[in-house]
Amino acid sequence: MDFLANVLKFLDYKITTPTPYGLFHIVSCVLVVLLTVALCVTHKKGDMKRPQLVLTVVAIVVTVLEIYKQINYSFQYSDGIKFDFQWYAFPWQFCSMPMYVGLLASIIRKGKVHDSLCAFLATYSVFAGLSVMAYPNTVFIDTLGVDIQTMVCHGTMIVVGVYLLYSGKVKAELKTILKALPVFGVAVAMAAIMNEIAHLSGLLETETFNMFFISPYCEPSLPVYSLVQNVVPFPLCLVIYIIGFTIAATLVLLVAIAAKRLVANIADRRRHKTNV
Repeated sequence: MDFLANVLKFLDYKITTPTPYGLFHIVSCVLVVLLTVALCVTHKKGDMKRPQLVLTVVAIVVTVLEIYKQINYSFQYSDGIKFDFQWYAFPWQFCSMPMYVGLLASIIRKGKVHDSLCAFLATYSVFAGLSVMAYPNTVFIDTLGVDIQTMVCHGTMIVVGVYLLYSGKVKAELKTILKALPVFGVAVAMAAIMNEIAHLSGLLETETFNMFFISPYCEPSLPVYSLVQNVVPFPLCLVIYIIGFTIAATLVLLVAIAAKRLVANIADRRRHKTNV
């Protein structure tokens, strides 16, 4: 029992809560950029095994870190070891999706389902990762391991998505968003169902449970969407939520398409100069 308590204390190592654009945040952002560039620069054209390997490895890493976070949140040891599951941290948030989607894409390696899973990771997931990495006001706490977990989780959403697009495993074309949309739709639908079950079961009387931050039974907290949630009926809110995130994911895809064309134009000019 003492050994277990010591392990839990180690996993709960306390630090001063990092601040947005402080050293911890900036170093995390730099590492994300460096890893993304390294993967893209060293990628060999036509190699589809490496993107699949990266996808699998990252999915395993974020899953292990999520398990650690759940252990850290659920076990307390101030007066003996006690277990108290923290329902607010239930792993079905937008940032949790790469764990499930990545693992599924690692198991289902061919076909339309695999393509849709990868398309989600290269569009919706990238936007979500960028949003948190750019505005991490609510993700930092005073536990080092959890802060590392959240930066790895959100950072790799960017790394994997960009690399999938760069490598060509996910095509930088507009119809990619149509492949990704069903995955997002299913994830949102499941979040809505979970929120409804939490309400009907009475869980909300003692716990906070707000998957995807769309529950009509909890205080609105998601930036921008919270403004809509206060004045629009929930079913319409859900439609607006899906449309809003789809527009954002499409913008990510449009940037990728523009970058692809830019790189192609630069390559054409170089070939033209060489021929001349």
